[in-house]
Amino acid sequence: MEADDLKTAVKEKYSKIVNQTKQQNVSSCCGATGCCTTVEYVNFSENYELLEGYNSEADLGLGCGIPTEFAGIKLGDHVLDLGSGAGNDCFVARAIVGDTGHVIGIDFTDAMIERARENVKKRGYANVDFIKGDIEKMPFEDNQFDVIVSNCVLNLVPDKNLAFAEIKRVLKHGGHFCVSDVVIKGVLPEKLRKDVEMYAGCVSGAIELEEYMEKIKNNGFTLLTIHKQKEISIPDETMLNYLSKEEVLVFKNSGTGIFSITISGYKE
Repeated sequence: MEADDLKTAVKEKYSKIVNQTKQQNVSSCCGATGCCTTVEYVNFSENYELLEGYNSEADLGLGCGIPTEFAGIKLGDHVLDLGSGAGNDCFVARAIVGDTGHVIGIDFTDAMIERARENVKKRGYANVDFIKGDIEKMPFEDNQFDVIVSNCVLNLVPDKNLAFAEIKRVLKHGGHFCVSDVVIKGVLPEKLRKDVEMYAGCVSGAIELEEYMEKIKNNGFTLLTIHKQKEISIPDETMLNYLSKEEVLVFKNSGTGIFSITISGYKE
């Protein structure tokens, strides 16, 4: 599929997801009925409920980590959340930056932006904003942010090299990013990689870990640290929707794995 077609597929998918409950979303790795419905919640999402700033209305259960946990956000920081959805990570970041900081969420799905703005209006925060935009071409000036976070979103971006170039552009000198994302170790079968439903929320938009790290390094980031990683297990019955029994066996014995990672890097 072409990049524009993939973006359209993601927009359509997440426009539906925003109107579902968290439980509906976490019961499927794609966040919608009919895809990966046997994947358990613990395989993807983390529990935010004890974090300061947590807002249950903003938690759609779509993440694969807690990037703010390792982001080193400080009081007064200017923070950007890429693919902010209904605002979950933004509200957690806001609790850290306090009244003197500023948090902006960017998302290219109208329904998500609308939901996030509703959530911030209910809480009366003057220093949290949600802006519609594309991560590959962000509507911000250079050197704007102290910290950039993202949660299980960059795997959905067609041009990850361009995404990291944009992250570097809008970060201040000495600033850093911390993102949770999905990566592959080994080669994912093409039948999984090409499927639109799997792409829009699961794992097929992900790339190999070494390639992921290389794209970050090629954009000049330093002090790269993988803070956390865990394997994402896809049940046999799910893979059988895309692969034959023989192909499933080969896949399981190949050493290939799907992992969520939380990684940070600095702009000099």
